[in-house]
Amino acid sequence: MRDLQLAYLRAAVANQDVPQDHVFFASLYHFAVKNGIRYIVNGGNIATECIFPKAWQGSAMDASNLRAIHRKYGTHRLKTFSTIGLFRLYIWYPFVKKMRTVRPLNYMNYNKENAVRELEAKIGWRPYGRKHGESLFTRFFQNFYLPTKFGYDKRRPHLSSLIVTGQMSREEAICKLEERLYDPDELESDIVYFCKKLRISRAEFDELMAAPVHHYSEFPNWEWRYRFLKRMQASFEKMTGQRTSIYS
Repeated sequence: MRDLQLAYLRAAVANQDVPQDHVFFASLYHFAVKNGIRYIVNGGNIATECIFPKAWQGSAMDASNLRAIHRKYGTHRLKTFSTIGLFRLYIWYPFVKKMRTVRPLNYMNYNKENAVRELEAKIGWRPYGRKHGESLFTRFFQNFYLPTKFGYDKRRPHLSSLIVTGQMSREEAICKLEERLYDPDELESDIVYFCKKLRISRAEFDELMAAPVHHYSEFPNWEWRYRFLKRMQASFEKMTGQRTSIYS
């Protein structure tokens, strides 16, 4: 994982969270199919995640892109890193193995603030600050790396989703955007920890931050195969009247 994270930093692409996101889902899907588990519950939802600029990053499940970036910038073989390709993800697992991903929050009136209050009251859950602040890496990536290197402030699409679903006013969102992304002392502490975990010096880190940015599409990826698959899916639905999007 360390080698792959460094490869992504050297590639200077925006989606630095791909290594962990990909292995989480790939491992989950492989485990489910291996153990005959047909249904996976996912917390993704339209209410708080309906807006996001596609140009900001590519698919975290694109194993072709992941391997291409690692081949160019990695130094070790990915011997035990779990990946999942396009065929298994969109054809073999859903159609042959009958695996389904269910997003229950899309079938209810999901309100983020109500959910937070209920979690706090019933199980003692404590909020970790902003959205996606659940880990030091994610907090660092979302609140420093992306806005500093790419100019991407993920609060904008996140808050926009809450506005269009009636969970926040535009004025409230603007006030939220005026808050600083990072406390200076906390940022310095996180940078030190980040460098320590990746075993790089502060000078190396500064060089990586200053390096020219690249887009994920500059590396081999599955885009044309994915588009072809979706066209075939749409044609099949049109001819048969059978909805297949529930599978993938």
